[in-house]
Amino acid sequence: MKLLDIVVKNAINTDLQSSDREGALLELLTQLVDAGTVPEDLKTEYNKAIIKREKRGSTGFGHGVAVPHIKHASIEHMAIAIGISKSGIEFNALDGKPVHSILLLLSPEDKPEEHLEAMEAIFGNLSQETFRRFMLQANSPKEVLELISEADSDQLDS
Repeated sequence: MKLLDIVVKNAINTDLQSSDREGALLELLTQLVDAGTVPEDLKTEYNKAIIKREKRGSTGFGHGVAVPHIKHASIEHMAIAIGISKSGIEFNALDGKPVHSILLLLSPEDKPEEHLEAMEAIFGNLSQETFRRFMLQANSPKEVLELISEADSDQLDS
């Protein structure tokens, strides 16, 4: 699975303003609403589901990254919003360190295999220190998209 196919190009923010987890998650969800991917009337419901998921266990997996994710019956197509915080956000990450890169994944409830494929593609990239470093250094959505495009190409080559 190519990440570029599910990243919402108009939902990439290389300068998150929120300083806390819930604010950052709402900021990313708002980007998806503004991009026309999430209906405005479902924003609150999705936000509650994302926060509920976080309370079950943080999706801050360490190394400065978090991959909050939900599966929901009203989601028709997978979508990823990306946020980068240069200063870092307290996310209750497994390693106790602040999170700088957040990939919010929304998946259809009835396609668990696609959700797993997306998570594998995300973690395949985020497990690489070079990818994480370049993601943090990105200053524009275009730079993030170029990084993901390159990572998708590398995945196909290997």
